Amino acid sequence: MHPHIHCVVPGGGFSPDRQRWIPCRKRFFLPVRVLSRLFRGIFLHYLQKAYSTGKLQFYGTICELNDPREFKTFVNRCRKPEWVVYSKPPFGGPDQVLDYLGRYTHRVAISNHRLIRLKDGGVTFRWRDYKDANKLKMMTLDAQEFIRRFLLQVLPRGFVRIRHYGFMANPHREQNLSLCRQLLGTRDDFVSDPLSTGNWMQHYERLTGESIILCPVCRKGRMLFIEWIDTSHENRKHPEGVDSS
Repeated sequence: MHPHIHCVVPGGGFSPDRQRWIPCRKRFFLPVRVLSRLFRGIFLHYLQKAYSTGKLQFYGTICELNDPREFKTFVNRCRKPEWVVYSKPPFGGPDQVLDYLGRYTHRVAISNHRLIRLKDGGVTFRWRDYKDANKLKMMTLDAQEFIRRFLLQVLPRGFVRIRHYGFMANPHREQNLSLCRQLLGTRDDFVSDPLSTGNWMQHYERLTGESIILCPVCRKGRMLFIEWIDTSHENRKHPEGVDSS
């Protein structure tokens, strides 16, 4: 397991007076080596700050880090290796970005179609060996070890998968995106409602490996649409007709 983050960074931003869009240079965005060391320094700075203010507590096999001397030694050890920051140009469009990020943000650690069998206390599943010509292989793990590895992908309480910053921050995102499109000369209504088409079903299947259309029991019959159920708060009522609010 190696802790890491994925970032989508815009190639530009608003001018100070918010009257024009300032793009980055065509062949330059961020110097990767400088960014790697800057990220390492800032990360360890705030890690040390959190420790100094008592916001970090260590338990189990790393409980010795509660000792200030041990923690200082640990931080100094983290300063020596180069940290990896991999930067590459943008994808071909928003669909490709969503498809790529969706693998990490809207999928469980392993989808059902990769699970082969549960037998004699072992779980057998498919996995792709990228080091061996991207071959598809099978692996069997003890159920307890399988669950341990699965839970490594579950975020601790208080953590969220996606955070937005800058002009994408939640409070003013809609207004800022509208201004971005205005300054860039693009349409403000280009995003279609996914519920109005069947495209969202295809996206769901591609991201999860599960089809909403197929019957979850026999895996052959096709599910038929009957109606949409309005789940908005104002229409949510108890069976007796009493508003749940």
